[in-house]
Amino acid sequence: MRKRLANAGLFQLGWFACVMGGDGPWLLLGLGVLVIHLLWINQWAEEGRLILSVMLFGISIDSFLHWLGVFQFKEVALLIPLWLMLLWALLGTTLRHCLAWCARPWWLASLLGAFSGPLSYYAGGRLAGVQFPYGLWPTLIGLGLLWAVVFPLLQLMARHLPNGQLRTSAG
Repeated sequence: MRKRLANAGLFQLGWFACVMGGDGPWLLLGLGVLVIHLLWINQWAEEGRLILSVMLFGISIDSFLHWLGVFQFKEVALLIPLWLMLLWALLGTTLRHCLAWCARPWWLASLLGAFSGPLSYYAGGRLAGVQFPYGLWPTLIGLGLLWAVVFPLLQLMARHLPNGQLRTSAG
């Protein structure tokens, strides 16, 4: 239980560092959280693959939403900012640990995603100065529907071993 709480605490620390610090020096604290997590886990290769997969998946989703005009960042760029990329990597550190409880049944992950996904975007957007050009409520509702699908998919990714077999436990 203490390890899961530590995992959640480290994630929150990294989340605040990324959101509050943007692409500045505070990213180093977010990277530090990622390094601490990898040093703490004894399955580096498997955990590293998951973190990288979640990050690439998230960059694809959020960059696509950015291209659609759902998000408007201070910086003009083709991809999402580095701080948001790192947030996706940090999310990957939680799936097999403090968020493992919602992996099964799938609807728990769907429910958690539908509510916590939009709340995270809302809070992060307010703190980081991200604009929602389509309006706040349409954006949050759309993100809720998207995250009701995305989060169970992320939990499914977390259960897969490198050889494609499913894990038998939730953590």
